[in-house]
Formats: sequence, C-alpha cells, structure tokens
Amino acid sequence: MTTIYRLATADDAEQLLDLTLRAYAPIRELGIHFAAATADLALVQKNIHNNACYVLEEAGRIRATVSLRMPWGPQPGPFGLPHIWWFAVDPDIGKKGVGSALLTWVEESIVRDTLKAPAVSLGTADKHPWLSAMYERRGYVRAGAADLGRGHTTIFFRKELHTPLP
Repeated sequence: MTTIYRLATADDAEQLLDLTLRAYAPIRELGIHFAAATADLALVQKNIHNNACYVLEEAGRIRATVSLRMPWGPQPGPFGLPHIWWFAVDPDIGKKGVGSALLTWVEESIVRDTLKAPAVSLGTADKHPWLSAMYERRGYVRAGAADLGRGHTTIFFRKELHTPLP
C-alpha cells in the first residue's frame, strides 16, 4: 500500500472533520477542552487555511493529520518555533504506527529539513492520562506550562531537531 504525505486542501475538509471527531472521542469523554475535539466544518476549513495542515493518506483515505502553527501565523506557539497542533489518527486502523510515521515526517522533513527550524513545540492538557508520556518517549522535553482558560493547565513541550551533516 502506498503512503502519501501531503498538505491538506480545502477538498479534504469533510474527511478531516470526520477523522478528527472520531479520533478525539476519548478526549471529549475525559472532559478535556481541545478545539479539535468539538470541531465543526468551519473550524477545519480555518485550520487548513491558517496553518500547515498535513495528512498521511493510504489508498485514497486520510489516516492521520497534524497541523503546524507558525510563529508568524495568527496563533503562534509559545517559543517562536513551529508548533504542532491538531494531531489525529484514524481510530479504526489501530496502533500501526501511522501517527508516529506522520509526526516523524513532519518533524524531520518539514520542520527540520524544509523550514530549517532547530526545534518544534507542542502542548497538551495536564489532565490527559497518556499524551505527556507519549511525547516524552518521542524526545519532547517539558518546557513550560500555562493556564489558557480551557479548564486545564497546558503543558508545553519542546523537541530539539538535529540536522544531519551531508
């Protein structure tokens, strides 16, 4: 099966909305207020328009998505770096490494090799039972926290991206 990594387009909005709502069902059940968890079509379209929204596609179906908010964009992250936001994996495919593959591709091919950024950041809710540990296993280091008025403290992480020498 061929895997395609690409930027999302406006034509992907409905498929991304369906994927996101299914993927974020556990977040809603935990009572954590992530924007993606209760997204509507307009918010998905705004995300595609305002951010670098990437998808991993297999057999013509979007299996995972992750967006980058840029320091110069309307919703910059906390450290003046590309900021990972809105990460979702199709819950129907199980734990097959699809999300990890997309994150690695965005971290290396986009943030490190294309944007030439030295690091990337992301944030998650302190109340989430497994995301902080997952990001730490991926090499992210806690770098701050803030109450953004969403009913939880957001823990910010940063990951250094080392450019290999030619």
